[in-house]
Amino acid sequence: MIKEVLIVEGKMDVAAISKSVEADCIITGGFTLNKKTLNDIEAAYKRRGIIILTDPDSAGERIRKFLTKRFPNAKHAFVPKTDATANNDIGIEQASPDAIRTALKKVRTLSFEPTNIFKIEDLIKNQLDGSPNAAEKRMKLGAILGIGFTNAKNFLKRLNNYGVTREEFDAAIKKI
Repeated sequence: MIKEVLIVEGKMDVAAISKSVEADCIITGGFTLNKKTLNDIEAAYKRRGIIILTDPDSAGERIRKFLTKRFPNAKHAFVPKTDATANNDIGIEQASPDAIRTALKKVRTLSFEPTNIFKIEDLIKNQLDGSPNAAEKRMKLGAILGIGFTNAKNFLKRLNNYGVTREEFDAAIKKI
């Protein structure tokens, strides 16, 4: 049983999670996030902690950003888009049990004191920005590091804000 409560977008996400791990979930119902849902999330946040596990799409990212501002000590899990895509749909409900378990093993917490270990030069040098296949490389690297996929600017922020070490980064670069 996972100690924290998972925050997901819909009922089908809960069904996919129940095939993967034993965990309690709160459904956001998309970006609507009514008062009762926010109160439930806040109670879980204070009592057990929460892990935000939203879909790897723009709507999921908006929900994640909103919840992160409101619950800064929340943990984050990311299922890569490639592992959450099936039947012409993107979402946690499309992810395999293995993909969900892998994401939950790589949970990250947003750091209150971000590091400046990584610079834009690191992205350029490793062809994560400014090269024809940069987006694909960021997607692969984000999956390995458990920080998800995003544009270069936000990827750099995630590297510095989610506690990624230089050693982790270099090892992940060698894998891709």
